[in-house]
Amino acid sequence: MDLTTPAILFPAISLVLLAYGNRFLALAQIIRQLHASPDRKAEVIRRQIPGLKRRIMLIKYMQGFGVLGFLLCALSMLALFVHETLLGKILFGTSLAALVLSLLLSLAEVLISTNALSVVVEDLEKDG
Repeated sequence: MDLTTPAILFPAISLVLLAYGNRFLALAQIIRQLHASPDRKAEVIRRQIPGLKRRIMLIKYMQGFGVLGFLLCALSMLALFVHETLLGKILFGTSLAALVLSLLLSLAEVLISTNALSVVVEDLEKDG
């Protein structure tokens, strides 16, 4: 394994972290809109609150593991640069594990957000 192997991940990790940041900003906007809504105590909003709390927690951890993966990838490159091949491989493997965990958390967050949309659609069907 040489220095270019972990370097290939850098653009991908940056894009993943950007996407995670956008998901966080979208969730923050939804929560602020719900808080400002005059119907804050409506049933459809109350049914979404547990999912919103889980999404906040998942986004925190998926961003954390994404940053950890990025950091470990950088440390892997440093280890490979100073010819510490075994350490570089271990750090790179750990980086990949952190990124996989981050992506799995992202999938869980997406599933929760689609459930929240189902709640809204059910409410729309009741009104229609």
